Amino acid sequence: MESKYSLKKRKSYISCIPEGSSSPVARHLPLKVTEQSLEQLFSSIDDHLGTHYRPGGTTPEGFDCSGFVQYLYKQNFRMLLPRTSGEQALLGTMVPKQHLQPGDLVFFSSDGSRIDHVGIFIGENRFAHAATGGIMVNLLLDRYYSLHYACASHLITTE
Repeated sequence: MESKYSLKKRKSYISCIPEGSSSPVARHLPLKVTEQSLEQLFSSIDDHLGTHYRPGGTTPEGFDCSGFVQYLYKQNFRMLLPRTSGEQALLGTMVPKQHLQPGDLVFFSSDGSRIDHVGIFIGENRFAHAATGGIMVNLLLDRYYSLHYACASHLITTE
């Protein structure tokens, strides 16, 4: 998929914390995850629906968009994602919108010049994200998100 965002240097490795360890190790992307851990991701999203938006927030007391994604990927896949949506957009393999898979990250640009929003694709054209109204699910087809959609990235794959 050709996009101005694909011209930037993409990162194909991520730091992960193996089970039973406290030291991160490098893992190749996409990271292989179990169906069970993917289902747990969706359950975690459901658990956080309605959580308050907090600029710079990275905890269940309040999230911003990239903090929400960072938190969920660490809790469910033990992946240490970068802090901002712009940095997160440089990870993994870009994927065309028509080939999105549950768990992929979807990115948006309000002004067309830089990535400034991220969410997690959950299937059926829906994605979960932290917006000013809190943690919510929206359709990629909603006018605002359709107009400001920038790209998507594949970071995980099921075994």
